[in-house]
Amino acid sequence: MAAAGRCISGFRNSESTKCFTHISAAASSTSIRHWICFSRQKVHPPCSLSMNGCEGDLSVPVGTIETRTLPPVLTPAMATDRLSSAVSELKSDLPPSSSGIIRFQVPIQQQIEAIDWLHAQNQLLPRFLFSGRRKTGGSDFSVDYANGNGSSHSSVGRGFVSVAGVGAAVYFRHFRPFSFADWRSIKRFLCKSCPLIRAYGAIRFDAKADISTEWETFGSFYFMVPQVEFDEFDGNSVMAAYVVWDNTLSWTWRKAIDSLQTTLDKVAVFIVKLKKEVPKAVVPSNILHCPSEEYWDIAVNKALQMINRDSSALTKVVLARSSRINTITDIDPVAWLSCLQVEGEDSYQFCIQPPDAPAFIGNTPEQLFHRKQLNISSEALAGTRARCGSRALDHETEMDLLSSPKDDLEFTIVRESIRRKLEAICSWVLVDPQKAVRKLSRVQHLYAQLKGRLRSQDDEFDILSSLHPSPAVCGFPTEEARLLIAETERFDRGMYAGPVGWFGGEEAEFAVGIRSALVKQGLGALVYAGTGIVKGSSPSLEWEELELKTSQFTKLLRLEASVLRAVK
Repeated sequence: MAAAGRCISGFRNSESTKCFTHISAAASSTSIRHWICFSRQKVHPPCSLSMNGCEGDLSVPVGTIETRTLPPVLTPAMATDRLSSAVSELKSDLPPSSSGIIRFQVPIQQQIEAIDWLHAQNQLLPRFLFSGRRKTGGSDFSVDYANGNGSSHSSVGRGFVSVAGVGAAVYFRHFRPFSFADWRSIKRFLCKSCPLIRAYGAIRFDAKADISTEWETFGSFYFMVPQVEFDEFDGNSVMAAYVVWDNTLSWTWRKAIDSLQTTLDKVAVFIVKLKKEVPKAVVPSNILHCPSEEYWDIAVNKALQMINRDSSALTKVVLARSSRINTITDIDPVAWLSCLQVEGEDSYQFCIQPPDAPAFIGNTPEQLFHRKQLNISSEALAGTRARCGSRALDHETEMDLLSSPKDDLEFTIVRESIRRKLEAICSWVLVDPQKAVRKLSRVQHLYAQLKGRLRSQDDEFDILSSLHPSPAVCGFPTEEARLLIAETERFDRGMYAGPVGWFGGEEAEFAVGIRSALVKQGLGALVYAGTGIVKGSSPSLEWEELELKTSQFTKLLRLEASVLRAVK
C-alpha cells in the first residue's frame, strides 16, 4: 500500500459491498501530519478515484448538486410512494451531467421522531442517527415546496431536531488518519445552496493505534450520505432520497437509480413510537472491566507519578475503561438509545452502524464544535459530580465542584487549550461564561462556552484537526498524554472520544463521542467511560466517577446480580 494509503468512497445499496471507490493521494515529502486522526498536505497533488478499473479526478467538481422538493403528504407511507414515483420517473430522463447528487424531499405534515423511523428500518444497513440538543434548539432550516404547479411556495421545517438515514448513496472510509484530501472528497458532494445535503459519520480517537476486531469495519473514519433519510423538525417531518452518480467511476445515472429503488422498496412505512422503557435484556452476574479496579489503581498512580515529576510537562491525562456487558438476550441498540434520550435533552444522541458491524451509540453532553458560515462555537467540559435527590444537597454538591482546586485545575487546562486553538484560526474569541456548572439529569460538570469568528470558511478541516483531541478526552500536553494512554490502556477506544457529527455545505457540527457504547448482536455491549487525572486525583474517587458515567447504560438493563468480576 502506498504511504498515503487509499480511501474507500463507496456507492452501493444496503446489501451489496461490491461497488466501492478507492481515493488515493500520493505522499508528499512536505506533508505535515497531526499526531491523531488527521493529516494535511501543504502541497496537494491531484487525487485520483477509481471504480471497477475506471479513473476519475478529485479536482473535478461534481456536475450537479440539487434539491428537489415534492408536494407535502400526510404520512411516511405516502412519502415513500411519492419518492419512489419521482425516482422511477428519472429512468426516462438523460442525466443532467456526468456526475452529481440530487436530493428528493417530501414534507410530512406531522412530527414523527427520527429515532422511531430508524427503529422500523431494522433490516437496512448502513444506518445512522444524529440528534441535536433539544433544550438549546436546532438549526433553523426551512423547506420550500411548490403547491403542485410550481407557482407558489410555503415554508415548513422550522427547528431542526434529529436526522436518521439508511443505505449509502456514497460513503468514505479508510484505515489511515483522516486527511485534508479526504475532507475535500466529502465536500465535493456538498454545497451551500443545498444545506440539508450532509455527510454523517465519525473518526477514531487515535488513528495511529491498532484497530481491534470489534472496530475494524469502521476504519479510521466512516462517513456516509444516505440513500434514504428522515428529518425530524419541530412540528413536522421530511423524508428524502438521494441519487448520486459519477460516470468516471462507472457508477452511472441508471445504476444509482436502480440501487436507490431497491432500498426504497425495503423501507418500512409503518412507524411505531418507541416506549422508551427498560429493554428486556437479561445480564449475567458479571460485568467485565478492562482494566480491573486493581490495575486501574496502578495506572492512575503511574500517571500521577509522571504528573508530579519536575522534569515532566504532563499536567493532565484522561484514562478510560471498557466494560463488557454480556447479555442472554440481544440488546436492540436503537431502543437502548431511545431510552437514553429520556435523560438526554441537553445532550447529543448518535448511532452509527456500517454493514456487518456493531452499532456505536451514545448520549454525549460535549460539543466539539459547531460552525455556521464564519461563526464557530465550542465548549469546555470537565469535572464531574453526581446529581442529588434534594435541591439543597444538589446545590451543596454544585458549590463543592465550583470550589474544588483539583477540578478547577482540570477544567482550566481544557478551557485554555480550546481558547488557544480557536485563537489560531479566528479573528476574535469570546469565553462566556468563564466557569459555570452545567447540570444534566445524572451528573453535573464545570462548563464554559467559547465563540469565535473564523478568518475563512475553508478553515473547517483545521478546526476539526486542531480541536480534536481536546484535553477533556486526552490530556495536556496532547502528545505526552497520548503516549501515556497508548502505553497504559489495554483496549481499543475506537470511535469512543472521537468526533461524531456531520459536514454540510456551509455548516458542520461535531460532538465528542463519550458516554457511548458498542452494541453487537450476540455479544452484548462494550460501554466506555473516562476520567481526567491531574495533580490531587484519587484512584478510588476516579473509579467511582467511571461507575457514575456508565450508570446511564447499566441502569437500563435488568441485572440479575450486582457482582462485578474484573479482567486485567
